[in-house]
Amino acid sequence: MSLATLHSRARSGINAPLVTIEVHLANGLPALSIVGLPEMAVRESKDRVRGALINSGFEFPARRITINLAPADLPKEGGRFDLPIALGILAASGQIPAQALGSHEFIGELALSGALRPIKGVLPVALAAREAGRGLILPEECADEAALVNDLPIHPANHLLAVCKHLISEEGIPPYYRENNQEYAVNQHPDLSEVRGQAHAKRALEIAAAGNHSLLMIGPPGTGKSMLASRLSGILPSMTQQESLETAAIRSISNLGFSVADWKQRPFRSPHHTASGVALVGGGSNPRPGEISLAHNGVLFLDELPEFDRKVLEVLREPLESGQVTISRAARQEQFPARFQLIAAMNPCPCGHLGDTSGRNCRCTGDQVARYRGRISGPLLDRIDMTIEVPRLPTQALGQQSEQLETSQAVRHRVEQSRQRQLTRSGCPNAQLTGRLLENSCLLTPQSRNLLERAMEKLGLSARAYHRILRLARTIADMDASEAILSTHIGEAISYRSLDRETEGAT
Repeated sequence: MSLATLHSRARSGINAPLVTIEVHLANGLPALSIVGLPEMAVRESKDRVRGALINSGFEFPARRITINLAPADLPKEGGRFDLPIALGILAASGQIPAQALGSHEFIGELALSGALRPIKGVLPVALAAREAGRGLILPEECADEAALVNDLPIHPANHLLAVCKHLISEEGIPPYYRENNQEYAVNQHPDLSEVRGQAHAKRALEIAAAGNHSLLMIGPPGTGKSMLASRLSGILPSMTQQESLETAAIRSISNLGFSVADWKQRPFRSPHHTASGVALVGGGSNPRPGEISLAHNGVLFLDELPEFDRKVLEVLREPLESGQVTISRAARQEQFPARFQLIAAMNPCPCGHLGDTSGRNCRCTGDQVARYRGRISGPLLDRIDMTIEVPRLPTQALGQQSEQLETSQAVRHRVEQSRQRQLTRSGCPNAQLTGRLLENSCLLTPQSRNLLERAMEKLGLSARAYHRILRLARTIADMDASEAILSTHIGEAISYRSLDRETEGAT
């Protein structure tokens, strides 16, 4: 038989589209050509495959070899096709049986010695192989990541010879399963009890965690804004299986790679304020996920918010609403999920001491403060659910013992109870309520409705801000186990719109 067909997977965003590899041996001058839109790393695989076959003791056919990677219009990249190409050549030349190829998918890079090297993006490949009902043969170093997908026969190998033995004999590579199939520790983040004082900020952080709300903290340097933000991941609800797979798949295809130790861990991303728009949303000729996608199902913390370039901050507006980002290039378009929780921090003025109680006087003029805060556009601020002030702590509060303060575990227990009420009622966190679902979930009493209407008129809030106050009040009511939204819930929700109150006071 001079034709062999087998299956592998390419990378397209967080998906792994099927690639059918056809290897044909024909008479003529010895040559090897690869067709099907291969990139440079794929075209170079012919030299790696030749060396791997010869050094493994196989015969490299002295014939005209054509390798077709179908579909022809899908770009192929990397060394992931080395193993299936090598097996296709062996099957087409009759050195291994071709019948066993159809029940597996193959992926892996070959060393010249025939050893298998790991590749990136294994988790999307494993998910797609399970959907197709085929087993997966891959490098040993990738086995733990692929084993996160349940009900998938995985056969890890360290050498091309081991794969060939598995296909030839019945005593092949046994299916691989994780030795420790238990859940990994949910909380590997700093504990909230380490933050002294700031009861108001901790309350806001708990509400933000319960409803998945965005939060902006304003205060002088050294008041604990960054400490509070870094502890949010530790009080968020435990990740579901689907959330864990989505987050791990994004990490797997990124330049960072995925570690099994991060399984079930909420991501926490904190890019520097010099980051570009492409660094935040992703990009490149072969699009890769950016910071907002790496923070999917987790926290994106932007410290020193006004120091970010204004054009960079504006790219956050659409993902905050839609939960996804589309990267368009001339040759291709990729879509990445970006359902992140935005937490930001900033100083009240350029020098940082406006309203500071430490005795340091602010020397900024009113115009300087206005220009500083004007670096953040109104539409972006409108998309932030909560804005709070984090004042400087009195000296006596710094001596409080951490054992006397509430731990992240205790707070997370309340957050999970509140989140479960939201999921039972509407199937999503309150921050994602829209349209009729928002109307049906937010039952207002006459007193609370009257209070909200008066606040809208007095503060001059937009329709978007009105809906955000509703969602926030719904979360506060859920934390009180209240079916209706009371006036106290509306009042507290309005109190977390400090910039709106300042704007109204200045007019």
